[in-house]
Amino acid sequence: MSRMPKSRDLSLKWLKLFQICAQKGSLQAASEETGLTVSTISHHLRSLEDHLGVELFNHSRRPMVLTPKGQVFLRNIDSALHAIRKAEAEASAGNIAEASYLRIGSIEDFDSDIIPELAVFLSERMPRCDFLFQNGTSVSILEQLRNRQLDLGITASPGERLRDLQDRPLLRDPFVVVLSVGAEHSPGDIVEGRTKLPFLRFASNLIISRQIEAQLRRMGLAAPHRFECSNHQTLMAMVAAGAGWTITTPLLFSRAKRFQPKLRLHPFPGKNFARTLSIVSTPDCSGSVVELVDTQLRKLISTHAIAPYRDSAPWLQDSFALID
Repeated sequence: MSRMPKSRDLSLKWLKLFQICAQKGSLQAASEETGLTVSTISHHLRSLEDHLGVELFNHSRRPMVLTPKGQVFLRNIDSALHAIRKAEAEASAGNIAEASYLRIGSIEDFDSDIIPELAVFLSERMPRCDFLFQNGTSVSILEQLRNRQLDLGITASPGERLRDLQDRPLLRDPFVVVLSVGAEHSPGDIVEGRTKLPFLRFASNLIISRQIEAQLRRMGLAAPHRFECSNHQTLMAMVAAGAGWTITTPLLFSRAKRFQPKLRLHPFPGKNFARTLSIVSTPDCSGSVVELVDTQLRKLISTHAIAPYRDSAPWLQDSFALID
C-alpha cells in the first residue's frame, strides 16, 4: 500500500484494537468484545495501517489473517500493551477507593455466603467502582481470564501451568467420602468396590471430576456407577436418598445444609488427596485489589467454611485449611 504522511501521533486505541482483532480473528468478534461498531473498528485499523504505511492484515481473507509484517508488529506491541494496562490498573487502584471497574468470576462453591458478603465488602471499600460478578465453572472462568473478559477469578487450580495468568493459592480442600446415614458398609469397602452401591459422579467436564477420576485410577479402582451430574446439591440429594455414594470436599458439603441430617462425612480411605482453590488474576489486574480480595476471602472462608467443622469433624482440622 502507498505510504501516507504521518499527520498525527500513533493512537493507543489503534494498538489495543489491533491486538484484539489479531486475537479474535474477526471484526464482529472484536465488536462484541469492545462494544464498538464494526465500521468504527475497521476505521481505526485502517488509520493504524495508513500511519505505519504497511498492511497489517490480509483483508481478502476470512477469518482475518495477519501479514508477516503484522505478525512482527503484534509481537513487538504485546509486551508494551501489557505494561501499559498494568500501569493503568495500578494507577487507578493504588487508592482502592478510586478504582472504577472490576470484573470477578467465581465457582459456585462460594455463592451461598462468601461471595455475597465479599460483594458487599468490596462495594463499601470501592464506592466508585462498577462491578461485574458472575458464576461459572473453573474451566470457563480461566478461559475468560485468558481472553481478558474478567480481571480476577476464584477457581479450582487445574494442576497445570496457567501461562500468562497469576495464581495465588487460597484453600486446601481435601476429598472426602459421603454416605447416607443408613449405609451398612464401611467407606473402605464401598470405595474399593466390595459392595454393589453405585458411585455417583461429578460430570466429566469439571476439573473436580478429573481430579477424582485420576486418584481412583492411581489406586486401581473402577467404582461402578449409574449417575453423573454437574450439580452438587443433586448429588447430595441422591446420596441422602440411599441411591449411592460420592466423593466431594468439605467446602462443597458445607453448602448442602438441607441434606446434611441424612448424610455422613468420612475421611477418604487410603492416601489423602485434595484440590487447591486459588485467586487467579490477569497480569494487569491491580495488585492492591488482589490483596484486598485475598485478605477478605480468607476471613470469610475461616468463618463460614472452616469453623463449622471444628466440632463436627475435628479430623479435618489439618487438611481443610487456608494456604499461607
